[in-house]
Amino acid sequence: MSLDLAAIARAVGGTCISHRLSERTPVDGVSRLHDFVVIGNPAYATLVTGDPEALLEALGAGASGGPVAAAAPGSSGRGSPRDARRTDRAHGDPELTGAVYVGPSDEPELREALARHGMTAILGTRLGGTALHATLTTLIADDRAAADRLVTAGMNVLTQVARRGGATAVIAELAHRIDGWAVLLDAQGQLVASAGAGRLHISDAAALALGRPVRVRHDGLQLHQVGSDRDLAGYLVIATRSSRTSHSRDLASLAAALFDLLLRTHNPSLTEHLGREALLATLLAGGSGARELLRRWGVHEPSLTGFELGAKTRTIDLERLLRRWCDELGAEHVFAEAHDRVRGFVRDDLAAELAARVEAFAPVAGRSVHLGLGAPAPVETLSRSAVQARQALGTALDDGQQVVSYAALPTVDLVLSTLGDASGKELATVLDPLRDPSGAHGDLTRTLRVYLSEHGAHRASSARLGIHRQTLVSRIRRVEDLTGLSLDRADDRAAAWLALRAAGF
Repeated sequence: MSLDLAAIARAVGGTCISHRLSERTPVDGVSRLHDFVVIGNPAYATLVTGDPEALLEALGAGASGGPVAAAAPGSSGRGSPRDARRTDRAHGDPELTGAVYVGPSDEPELREALARHGMTAILGTRLGGTALHATLTTLIADDRAAADRLVTAGMNVLTQVARRGGATAVIAELAHRIDGWAVLLDAQGQLVASAGAGRLHISDAAALALGRPVRVRHDGLQLHQVGSDRDLAGYLVIATRSSRTSHSRDLASLAAALFDLLLRTHNPSLTEHLGREALLATLLAGGSGARELLRRWGVHEPSLTGFELGAKTRTIDLERLLRRWCDELGAEHVFAEAHDRVRGFVRDDLAAELAARVEAFAPVAGRSVHLGLGAPAPVETLSRSAVQARQALGTALDDGQQVVSYAALPTVDLVLSTLGDASGKELATVLDPLRDPSGAHGDLTRTLRVYLSEHGAHRASSARLGIHRQTLVSRIRRVEDLTGLSLDRADDRAAAWLALRAAGF
């Protein structure tokens, strides 16, 4: 909730006198003085309205430990049960001084009593009595309704995102909406998906989910179970930088139910995805095998154009989008998804049609899709066109262009195109120390490319990579240690960029 004591003071025209609670304390309830029982949540403020003389009497009796107030004239000595409960709690219970008094009176005697007991108050309000209490009740009810609408709207978006991108897209959107990071783990604590979380946060999330000792590094850390105790599907761990922890908790709780459905839904197209990845690997290997495979695939053209489709958001299902476009164009589905991008080949005469559809695509949440096109190449040697498409897409993402053709790339790409394969491979050896044990380029190489393309801007680079800025700094230092480059020097940055482009990044 966004309603705090300062907002209450502005709404009713009073002055906030901060003692025990600060004016930034969120508010979650209001009670009349004679009905006050206990503070509902110590992390929130409970407002109290009533006659200032009754408050002074209650505070005075509580401080001195004096006797219970005498019964009113004409009543029995015992008094009513309600009066007895009211008097006992108001006079002897320190809960009252932990509440926040709100009223139109602003007398020195009242201020002195509040200061002596350390009780926060909002004094000098425009309204009093029943009108003040009704106004406060309405403000709190409206705030709760607004919070509920915010959670409902967020869940509607998460549901739509789930249809387009599955669990990976949902976790990314959830991290954005709670202004923090989110980690989805399976029942054994293994990572399923994460967004905005570095390796350190993922380790903490797994430890928290499995009940291991963990040093909590974030005040807003929350654990949500995915599934029931008898049928556990996983865990959702979130951390928020926002002060609206209740909003984050409610949204994450609903998201956990959505993840329960997503993790249990079988994807029948998984086999098809793996098959097309293997077929695409054969095409990239080239030779007569590639030509024969294309013929069996129904493609008889002597040359094809490589393309790569990408986006700056994971909430767009690129593969489903491309499948529809290929059906509209009457083209075979010669493509496969890898690392949040889709790469493939299309007939030379359909490349311009594909580019036109990308340019006409309506942005989703302010983000559009981007296309890189390589030069046409014989079907026996398609790998070069695929590398060109990747480089063109990189330029499109960096410059914010929807479609970039390799033939239109200036400077670096023009220089690289004049180099032979041997010179290009030698240039790319600068990056060899960044390869993982399997010999493939991974997070370090990708971090270096994003960092250079964002001109060394830490905030933009970390946001694009979905990692914490400290994680980015650690990776850049690791890159410098392994390669011997100093990214503070212009020559070394230029060498690193040329090596990245020569390697096809």
